Amino acid sequence: MKEQRKQEAKVKKKDGVADLEKLINDVKKDCLYLNGYKPCKPHKEKGVHCDKCDDYIKLNKNILIIKLQAAGEVIRNTSILHRINKEFPNSKIWWLTRYPDLVPERMVHQTLVWNSDNILFLQDQHFDIVYSLDKDMEAASLANRINADVKKGFSQQNGVIIPFDKDAHHKWITGIFDDAMKKHAKNYIEGIFETCGFKWNNEKYILPDYVVPNIGIKTKKKLIGFTTGVGSKWKTRKFSDAKTVSIINDLKEDYDILLLGGPEEDQINKSIASVTGTKYYGTFPFREFIGLMSLCDLVITPVTMAMHIAIGLEKKIILLNNIFPSKEFYLYNLGKMIEPELPCKYCYKQDFDSKCYAKNCMDLVENTEIVKTVKELLK
Repeated sequence: MKEQRKQEAKVKKKDGVADLEKLINDVKKDCLYLNGYKPCKPHKEKGVHCDKCDDYIKLNKNILIIKLQAAGEVIRNTSILHRINKEFPNSKIWWLTRYPDLVPERMVHQTLVWNSDNILFLQDQHFDIVYSLDKDMEAASLANRINADVKKGFSQQNGVIIPFDKDAHHKWITGIFDDAMKKHAKNYIEGIFETCGFKWNNEKYILPDYVVPNIGIKTKKKLIGFTTGVGSKWKTRKFSDAKTVSIINDLKEDYDILLLGGPEEDQINKSIASVTGTKYYGTFPFREFIGLMSLCDLVITPVTMAMHIAIGLEKKIILLNNIFPSKEFYLYNLGKMIEPELPCKYCYKQDFDSKCYAKNCMDLVENTEIVKTVKELLK
């Protein structure tokens, strides 16, 4: 009897080993769902193993997008995901960025934040294609080190940003010569598609899933979002605070105004709200900020992240511009660009100086033009 049980135990052990070996051999290592360290989605949902799985999708390409900054540029670069997914279906798409909350997770396999761990990890991978979309030394240096069959966008050599191939020539040359930018500029999205080797076909932004903050906002009027900040780099894009108050006062009888901004604008927004009686609910994380803007009917903004969010939300928009070539921006027929009339427009200046036509040229925009445009867009 003991001998019989020993023999049965040996058979079970042998069968167990054989069963485990079969599981190992049946794993489809080229499946799009496989991650190698936890159960895949089909197994979790249906309990199936690879040999009997109807959801198997053979991996097509392994693709890396390097687009670190700025926040608004990350948003408008999401438009290329339409084309990448169309041209290379069933591919793994990775996105390396400083703003992971702004990448639409439903469109990429993995979003990676820029840090030493992920930089090390990426240098250990092989990619079919790398899209290096920042004219930035750190990003371009990493792109040089990544193992990939095809590299598009921007590299660096001896501390100089250079294109990987001819598709990036236009974006490169219009970036290093102001006169070339003013004469030959395409809109930014068209240029980034060209850099990636695609022809732009009016593809739109893709925002991440967002959350509408529970602020209990109530209004019977149309709600206008008003962006007060521009960041610290390009100070010339901003209305003076007095001009902002003046415009709001001319609008608030017919519309409700919602002040928009981040931590840098918090104090001034509180001040403007107290003076004008407009709505201001403080600062929010990126995805809640998008949710806040989703409540607006129209957004008035200079060239900022809020501009790109408004476009992504397909809101009516008034874009205030002075220092950048107007051709760079595409509003998808959602609104209108308003600029001060100046001989020195599109100067690229980061701050005003003694040579400027006015102390703050943005303040030369007439309130009546803004009010008139708001009425046209919201009629």
